[in-house]
Amino acid sequence: MVSMAIRLRPFRAISFDLDDTLYDNRPIIMAAEMRLLSYLAEKYPITQGWGLDDWQALKRQLIQQDPMLAHDTSAARLATLEQGLMILGYDKRGAIEAAHQALAYFIEQRSDFKVPVEVLALLTRLAESYRLVGITNGNVDAHRIGLGELFEFVLHPGNGTRMKPYPDMFYQACHRLDISCDQLLHLGDSFKADVQGARRAGCQSAWLNPAFDREPDEPGIGCLPHITITSLSNLSLLI
Repeated sequence: MVSMAIRLRPFRAISFDLDDTLYDNRPIIMAAEMRLLSYLAEKYPITQGWGLDDWQALKRQLIQQDPMLAHDTSAARLATLEQGLMILGYDKRGAIEAAHQALAYFIEQRSDFKVPVEVLALLTRLAESYRLVGITNGNVDAHRIGLGELFEFVLHPGNGTRMKPYPDMFYQACHRLDISCDQLLHLGDSFKADVQGARRAGCQSAWLNPAFDREPDEPGIGCLPHITITSLSNLSLLI
């Protein structure tokens, strides 16, 4: 089903959120977290006493000390791994080296899947009419999951670029595409991150509601999306 709150204007490109928009990320990320714990326990036995809650508590503490870490999922995980390993008794040099290896392992594991074939087929049809890019707050490897040939580029936060709903990545995308902001239609599952982020940047927005295997969300406070769709297949109406 498609509902329109604001009339769509002509657009030249579509940007997509990745996690929980093009695939269900919840089981993927949880499996990656568990594999990382097993990896750490095997390679660095002193970590066996720490569970996921311990690592997440340390991450929250580090973000509180350095709020910009909240805008870079990879940097936040790297800092958490480094600090945690040092707390557990590893020297700084060893902790830094181990943290980089563990981060690489985690990204490999969280990217160990393929976007559903029906989604790739839809994107392929859309690419015949529109330029396609990705704008994600996460750190999935888009090439490994099958999007590298379909998207011109994928933007991630970090290095001073803030997460959605800040407009930074939307501005970057439009600059790289050489289009005005209103010529970009952004699709995502999050009312806060995707809808508000796109609208704040002056882009058009499409809200996927509900996302994969979820109950429909109620709109939060803020600007309405231009259109709301209940299934990715509804995008075929744009072709």
